[in-house]
Amino acid sequence: HIDSPRLDVKQNPLYEDGGFAYLDTHYYGGVKKYQWVAIPLALHGVVVKKDGSIVELNIGDNEDDPVFFVSDLLIHLAAEQMKKTAAQVIEGEALDLIVGSRPIRIDSGEEKEEKKEETEEDKKKAKEAVKAGILDILKETYGIEEEDFLSAELEIVPAGKAREAGFDRSMILAYGQDDRVCAFTSMRAMLDVKETERTMCCILVDKEEIGSVGATGMHSRFFENAVAELMNLNGEYSELNLRRCLAHSCMLSSDVSAGYDPSYASCFEKKNAAFLGKGMVFNKFTGSRGKSGSNDANAEYMAHLRKVMDEKGILWQTAELGKVDVGGGGTIAYILAEYGMNVIDSGVAVLNMHAPWEATSKADVYETYRGYKAFVEGASM
Repeated sequence: HIDSPRLDVKQNPLYEDGGFAYLDTHYYGGVKKYQWVAIPLALHGVVVKKDGSIVELNIGDNEDDPVFFVSDLLIHLAAEQMKKTAAQVIEGEALDLIVGSRPIRIDSGEEKEEKKEETEEDKKKAKEAVKAGILDILKETYGIEEEDFLSAELEIVPAGKAREAGFDRSMILAYGQDDRVCAFTSMRAMLDVKETERTMCCILVDKEEIGSVGATGMHSRFFENAVAELMNLNGEYSELNLRRCLAHSCMLSSDVSAGYDPSYASCFEKKNAAFLGKGMVFNKFTGSRGKSGSNDANAEYMAHLRKVMDEKGILWQTAELGKVDVGGGGTIAYILAEYGMNVIDSGVAVLNMHAPWEATSKADVYETYRGYKAFVEGASM
């Protein structure tokens, strides 16, 4: 999947309070809300105007761009705040983005006399001068009016490029590696395989972090319909043929795994944990509270993948998502398994999963690419 936890801008977001202009947000996916305050943030997305024209925004990732931020309470006044649990220390409604503080220039007395009378718009600008200034910038720079927020999809993400991490530069620190590190390696592997005996495809889906819902999530019929269209073009479509095609397929659900973190060792069962630097990870099952919500790959498929990986010399490991009863999670694997196809989760081990900055091993990223390529070339159950 190519979506990641973030802050989404609401439909009526822009307001002024205490001399600051804010964009009101609603967090997307599973986040620790306290991690999103007092860090530089960027704004990405599209604004679709009433005439159908689309304005693309990408503000905060170039060195010359301004950045944005969510404020935090200074430690000197935080005695009561510090008593709260981590889940409550920052409330979701408090994750509002500061986007400006300079009021628009108000007309001088002489200019007012020339106008003879003050319009309602002038009165509104004087009352909310900072907000008015931001609206002027949006109009002059991007051609956006306040009402255009109603038909916009704007996301707030950590500002900054991916960086090498460690003295030895062995790791990658970047936003959104869950799950773009697997999306990239999947696509790259498929593009690097020139020809296969069986049809191959790479599905990049949205909305996984909120349940794979909607027209762009895996619960939609997009993939099923695409396969049906291809079969129809070949003169082979029927409902039975479509079902047989899907049931006879093999799939890797490319998603990240929780990397073992010695700082939080009590949450992991070491024999069944994924370690950074030890290769591609296979998760036979995920879920929580007794594998609830899991796809549990069959033993025959796991044996087949062992053979495929070992024949290509791929470094791989198996893992669960933490200790039993500590927590858990899920992927899109169970959705495709409903068609009867062979599915297993596989991907890269990640530290700081769902944090603004996630860490992976360069070696694991490369080995996962090799593993995906070996799968496309050799999986044939």
